[in-house]
Amino acid sequence: MPVPVEPLARPDPRIEPIVPAPDAPETLTGYVWPLPKGRLTLPFGPSPWGSRIVDGERFHDGIDLATACGDRIVAAHDGVVLAAGRRFDGFMGWKGDLAPYVERLDTKGLWGSLPIVAVIDDGNGYRSIYAHFRRVVVEPGDRVVAGQLLGDEGATGRASGCHLHYGLFSPLEARAFAIDPGVVERMLVPTHQVARIDPLRVLPWRPDPRASPSPPRSGP
Repeated sequence: MPVPVEPLARPDPRIEPIVPAPDAPETLTGYVWPLPKGRLTLPFGPSPWGSRIVDGERFHDGIDLATACGDRIVAAHDGVVLAAGRRFDGFMGWKGDLAPYVERLDTKGLWGSLPIVAVIDDGNGYRSIYAHFRRVVVEPGDRVVAGQLLGDEGATGRASGCHLHYGLFSPLEARAFAIDPGVVERMLVPTHQVARIDPLRVLPWRPDPRASPSPPRSGP
């Protein structure tokens, strides 16, 4: 006599699915400064220069570090390169459809106006974003270790001078930052992105953030 088989249970729509949360930033280890002797020129948080909106205020979603054009930018953590160049937005945690944005860039030939960016999966549930390179020396798929050269400090994209914008976020984060409506209208980007955290929460304490820059790299 055949044994009756229990039917597969169907999910109860009244029960919220359990979504894993990212580890607390304070538990993360192994980070080093991506611009080793960089001066902090713009912190994470409310800022008139920010293009994100948090609690109704303009917000800068990373930290800006500066030394001199051509200085060495290094990996802040071990990881795997997801993007390196000007085609990086698919890894930036946008919450929405990027197709109108990409079509605008294609139609108007605007890819060259974007910053040169590296996005790296840090292997701990977080991704590091490095922006405004003059050039990068890594490629998608490369494995890097903390302190390894990624490229040279530059001013590509919307930048007033050579610096590094460094951001940090987890794709598991449920919160989101809004994007300045003017930017959304002009660039056709989605209205929100996954919320970032302050990188100073994971970077080692430094006694003198005003230290002199290291010598710029030579070569092309």
